[in-house]
Amino acid sequence: QVQLVESGGGLVQAGDSLTLSCSVSGRAVSSYVVGWFRQAPGKGREFVAHSGWSGTNRRYGDSVKGRFTISRENAGSTVILQMNALQPEDTAVYYCAAGPKSLRWDVPRTVSFWGQGTQVTVSS
Repeated sequence: QVQLVESGGGLVQAGDSLTLSCSVSGRAVSSYVVGWFRQAPGKGREFVAHSGWSGTNRRYGDSVKGRFTISRENAGSTVILQMNALQPEDTAVYYCAAGPKSLRWDVPRTVSFWGQGTQVTVSS
C-alpha cells in the first residue's frame, strides 16, 4: 500500500508560479513511478507529469511542457511539481498518482494509488 499526500495548492494570478508537493510513503515505494494528473471542472483527468523514483525518465503533458517541472526530493519520498507561467486554463484539482512501472499515463484507470487532490485556481 502506498500513501500520497499533496500540499501547496492555492489561488494565484495568471503568470504566477506555484509549487505542489506530494509526500510518498508505504511499502516498496521505490518500485513505483509517481506523477501528477489534474482534473478541471466537467473534464476528465489529464496527465501532467511523471518521474521515476530516481528523478529520471521525466515526461510531461503537452499542455504543460516548458512551464512545469517535476522533481524528487528527500531520497525520492517527496515529489515536487513546480508550475510557472500559470494560466486560467491550468485551474484544476491536482492529484498525485503512483503505480507500477507498467502504468500507462494516458490511461488514468491504470493508476494504482491516488492522493486526495489539491485545488489550484488561476485568476485572469
